[in-house]
Amino acid sequence: MTRPFHSLLVANRGEIAVRVLATARRLGLRGIAVFSDADAGAAHVAAADAAARLGPAPARDSYLSIPALLEAARATGAEAVHPGYGFLSENADFAEAVLAAGLVWVGPPPAAIRAMGSKAAAKALMERAGVPLVPGYHGEDQSEERLRAEAARIGFPILVKASAGGGGKGMKVAASAAELEEALALAKGEARAAFGDDRLLLERFLQSPRHIEIQVFGDSHGQVIHLHERDCSIQRRHQKVVEEAPAPGMTAERRAAMGAAACAAARAVGYVGAGTVEFIAAGENFHFMEMNTRLQVEHPVTEAITGLDLVEWQLRIAMGEALPLRQDQVPLDGHAIEMRLYAEDPARDFAPSTGVLRHLALPEGLPGIRVDAGVRQGDAVSIHYDPMLAKIIAHGPDRATALRRLDRALAASSVAGIRSNLPLLRGIAAHPAFRDAALDTGFIARHAEGLLAPPGPAPRGALAAALLRLLRDAAARDPADPHSPWGEASAWRLNGPGHQDFGLRDGEAVLRLRAHPGAVTRLDLPDGPASVAAPRWAGDGLAAVLDGQALRATVLREGALLTVLLDGATHELALIDPGAATGAAQEGGGRVLAPMPGRILEIKVAEGEAVARGAVLLVMEAMKVQMRITAPADGLVQALRCRVGELVEDGSELVLLEPAKG
Repeated sequence: MTRPFHSLLVANRGEIAVRVLATARRLGLRGIAVFSDADAGAAHVAAADAAARLGPAPARDSYLSIPALLEAARATGAEAVHPGYGFLSENADFAEAVLAAGLVWVGPPPAAIRAMGSKAAAKALMERAGVPLVPGYHGEDQSEERLRAEAARIGFPILVKASAGGGGKGMKVAASAAELEEALALAKGEARAAFGDDRLLLERFLQSPRHIEIQVFGDSHGQVIHLHERDCSIQRRHQKVVEEAPAPGMTAERRAAMGAAACAAARAVGYVGAGTVEFIAAGENFHFMEMNTRLQVEHPVTEAITGLDLVEWQLRIAMGEALPLRQDQVPLDGHAIEMRLYAEDPARDFAPSTGVLRHLALPEGLPGIRVDAGVRQGDAVSIHYDPMLAKIIAHGPDRATALRRLDRALAASSVAGIRSNLPLLRGIAAHPAFRDAALDTGFIARHAEGLLAPPGPAPRGALAAALLRLLRDAAARDPADPHSPWGEASAWRLNGPGHQDFGLRDGEAVLRLRAHPGAVTRLDLPDGPASVAAPRWAGDGLAAVLDGQALRATVLREGALLTVLLDGATHELALIDPGAATGAAQEGGGRVLAPMPGRILEIKVAEGEAVARGAVLLVMEAMKVQMRITAPADGLVQALRCRVGELVEDGSELVLLEPAKG
């Protein structure tokens, strides 16, 4: 059903909802947001003309609830629904329900979603159409016996994938038959939680291919074109981190061949709207992987090199308009690179990070830079949704210029309050292999030693900034008695110049520092003395002169924790209370703690059971990612401190182990 409309409900959240609402506003449409209880004050709600509550925070009760979404559309007078990406964007039942309610669906026909949304069905369709496929199994028989037999036929390593999914959810690698059972169980669990469908397919796992995708568009008049390709090879957990367009090294001949295959795939299912056909490329060959029947996260790089607004194209096509360009009219201008900023800790196997964004700075006003963000400083990052915070996109006349602009944009970005992958993004951008466009899906794993190295000690600039913050806070008088001499905690002495001593913990290191306040403050730092002049504070922002050089930093303080943002890096320091008792007992090695907030999905052991180091004790889920919690040492399960279905906080005790003797 295509027809003009004047109001649009975005059935999504975060940065994609903000993005769609921006184009809707520019086109004069009334934009309507939906929200869960966790998102009542979110950025996408503020960006809308109207908003409707869906339900509680869990996605199954809000953004995945078709009745709640349809009721929101009815209550707000929406005429059309844009699904964004993720959640129900590739759910044919939702598309049919929207159309049955008399609304315009901004997406492909439900039949096309079914044909291509099921990865297994799409592969069967492509196989009949003669499109090359990676060896695999995508049949209806989902019994463990059949899956094991097919894996043995295909050969290891095997990639286990959710048939109904995407975005890296429900995707596991089994290097051998011994690992297959666990990979199947984890993939089924993630697929069921993320998509409500636990069917799987199997593929031969290609070790280091490139991931290249083609952006296609179709209209209701039978036209299909492509808008060039994107290289999405740099990934973690089978989910994209960096995307660029055009693909480095792509020839016009290969672009034409891949584009023709992608358009043929779209025509085969009567495709209308935006879609992406994904290929695995190895050497001169390319193999169909899947089709995403929605707008992609990485669509901004295509917009950058074509100068087109893909959301506007989606909306106009949904109104019944024809594609505005022929294939030979599609522009290709320069090069664009996108990096995804995630709330996650790369040092902990990319575990999602939750908490309040105490500080968030994203680049503004830089040439060739675009930022798509769905959060603001002060927002909470919860366990319930995808951990992406923002996308930073750099465009230039060539790849070298785009890279230089990207470097500046990343240097202007900073995050505090949660862990983020910003240091990893900076490391990728600066890596010689990335600058030489030596890209494949094994990039991060291959260069992990350099990219995921733990941070070094805080530099003298960060230590100086932290000491200046402590001096400032110490000099502040008690507002209850501002004139009391006892209310000042400065270094003032009766008979001469004073000093203040501070203890700071930097990782495992304990630093003993001394400050001599004055017109020029002298600091005794681990690598020698320093002098600081003309310190000026604007909130948490510091400008000073350190040893004759300009020092600009942001210093956040929350109790004893000091977070120093300096030269694009984040340094966390802890103030040591000199009055606190020393030699406190450390946590016993037998306490297994939750690495982050999440829900307990499965408990694999019982009290009294003997376990070996590395044995899986339980499985928990956070931000749609399932994590196995393993035994830190051989021992006996003394007590279980959680139960299936329970929501646990970061650091909660989950299992108490009695270490094995000896």
